[in-house]
Amino acid sequence: MRILLPILILFVLLGCKNDQKKEEFKIDTDTYLEEIVDSLRVSDKNLEQQQKTLTIKRQELIEKKDSKEELEKLLISKSFVKEGDWYTIDFKYPYLNEKIKPQFENFNEYITKSYLNAKGVEKEILEEKRLCDSLGCPKQDEKRLVDYKIYNLNDRLISVLFYKENYYTGAAHASYTFDCLNFDLVSATFMEYEDIFNNGSEEELRGILNDLLKEKINSGEMYYDCWAISADDFFNAKNNFVINDDVVEFYFDDCVICPSYTGTYSIQIPLKMLMPVLRNYKKNPLLG
Repeated sequence: MRILLPILILFVLLGCKNDQKKEEFKIDTDTYLEEIVDSLRVSDKNLEQQQKTLTIKRQELIEKKDSKEELEKLLISKSFVKEGDWYTIDFKYPYLNEKIKPQFENFNEYITKSYLNAKGVEKEILEEKRLCDSLGCPKQDEKRLVDYKIYNLNDRLISVLFYKENYYTGAAHASYTFDCLNFDLVSATFMEYEDIFNNGSEEELRGILNDLLKEKINSGEMYYDCWAISADDFFNAKNNFVINDDVVEFYFDDCVICPSYTGTYSIQIPLKMLMPVLRNYKKNPLLG
């Protein structure tokens, strides 16, 4: 800024010399400097506010209460750490106790193949597209930290939220991505969108989510700079939901519905609002 200001003033003075007819155009350097300083102060305040809301947003995610304690007999929490030359992988993940039900092997096998494949994660780090806050710098000291929340619905279904903390080289701060799993403890099978909601209900459900998000945006709290969920974004994230008591919560990666520095990662929908789109059959845990 110290270098830029003299250059700007020099251009203005040269322009005045070259065009004597424009003598009436003069710049008050003191006033101009004050405006620049004021602008910087506003920017600093914005950055301070963004950091504040980012911290709150992250804390709300990490401190969110789940059902780990009540699922103590069913759940086996494990961890996996690998450090490479330029990256660190640190995963925390759940296993289900196969002594309770041998068919829980289905769940554990899926976790092993999907989350403990170090070579796959390395390839993902090499090939992945950077999120909105990253600079695309050469990779070094990259980190992938994965933790989870787990919820229990009527001892029949568990919902697992995996939240991945991504530290990109050159990024101002960590960004977050999400995966959700819903597992029927009775049939020992995974459940997806079509097992819970009516076929072809995506647009109606997206409308419900956008109405709730619009209320948040209009509240003026932490939701400034957020925007509506597009059809493509909802289609890509439609299986990213967890069920907790009488609420279904959809999760979206950073910069899908809000920038990383504000807003929220998820939208909760009360069960009563979902009745028109719920699939009506006995196996639906929300209707059991």
